[in-house]
Amino acid sequence: MLDGLADHCAEALRAHGCPSVSVAVASHGEVVLAEAYGLADVAAGVPATPGTAYGLASATKPVTATAVCLAADDGLLDLDAPVPGSHRWPAPTVRQLLQHRGGFAAHYDFHYGEGAGPIDADHYAVLFREPGSGFEYANLGYQALGRLLEEVTGRSLAEFVRERVTEPLGLTGWHLGPSWPGPTPAAVRYTPDGRAYPGRCATSHPGATEGWATATDLARFGQDYERLLKPETLAAVRAGLPLNPHLGYGLGWCVSSGDGPVVQSHGGGMGGVAAMLATVPEQRLSVAVLTNSTDKAARDSIVRYVLTALVPGYTDERIAPVTEDPARPMDLPPGRWTGTVGTPEGELPLTVEILPDRTVQLRLSDGQQATAPATASRAYDLRAHFPLQLPTADARIGSPQLGLELRLDQGRLTGAARTFKNGDGEGLLGNFLSHPCELRP
Repeated sequence: MLDGLADHCAEALRAHGCPSVSVAVASHGEVVLAEAYGLADVAAGVPATPGTAYGLASATKPVTATAVCLAADDGLLDLDAPVPGSHRWPAPTVRQLLQHRGGFAAHYDFHYGEGAGPIDADHYAVLFREPGSGFEYANLGYQALGRLLEEVTGRSLAEFVRERVTEPLGLTGWHLGPSWPGPTPAAVRYTPDGRAYPGRCATSHPGATEGWATATDLARFGQDYERLLKPETLAAVRAGLPLNPHLGYGLGWCVSSGDGPVVQSHGGGMGGVAAMLATVPEQRLSVAVLTNSTDKAARDSIVRYVLTALVPGYTDERIAPVTEDPARPMDLPPGRWTGTVGTPEGELPLTVEILPDRTVQLRLSDGQQATAPATASRAYDLRAHFPLQLPTADARIGSPQLGLELRLDQGRLTGAARTFKNGDGEGLLGNFLSHPCELRP
């Protein structure tokens, strides 16, 4: 059924400028396909092989979630117990953090090269909504889970994952950490225009993003992880709360709904990484596709080719975790709003002017200002992005743009000011930091 895979992969790599891909398929407990195409290291001319390790980015999360579930099965933690912390609302539970419903906001931080990262993510680990009230994809929730595992097990996160997940499954081509330790080679990570990333990238949320694996071992994990868990825990893993009509999110996995066999999946993307793991329990089938480019287009094309061939009725909707929040026109009346953004350096003043043409002018405390079109959605009454840099040390590291996502609540606009970099067209991928924001008319 996959006789044309080599040609398809070659064309996908060429069309999208992706250096290499590794593909593995496991079926009924055996790896039945392991192929790699392209160059793992372009400068050195090193070809990718099935033994080449790739960064996983967020495809790390199912492995970390399995470790958390094993700790629950061992009686070391309770999935429905609150995770300790100081918050404005009751603390989120372990289950809510696994489901990205713990109330944390979107966040990622990357530090390239040696040494500790310059951003202290604890400053951003504040609740933006009441736990359980909605989905927001949150690496910070997996940071909290990693710390909890270390507290209850007395092991580092990497040690516990290795001892309870990867070693019992015989996954020798797996590692959790900021770089691949060898001795087998790892694919060099590249920007879409072919610039190499450093071999080391540390984050404050390793359990969310710092996995490395061969495609073979990732496919074997997707095939075999379930045998580590108690039946009731496995059922909880697959109980996905809806994100859209086609997909929910369970405990560390996206879970499809509707007609056809259930597909569990998790993608991953960061600087120089585009990964996908999909497993179909009914067919005892799992597929891993790993590439070494930030651009996900080649990965998506190859995943579609493989899953369409192997899974009856497959469509991309069955693995696409798109939350339903369609845009609508912004209908706030013209006027001026003033307030603050909460940052690690204190509250920073800002002013928002809603203009008659429904554009928005933003002025920061250091004199920066810009005007941008605004929209709204079901979740937010004002959404806009500005070519402005929040004047904080963290934002200056790699977050040159500023976005507002605010909702009207009892006469106030409340929500988040997000600092970020739009991709890695210049330099390397920056950080995405969420700050509490409140404005009054």
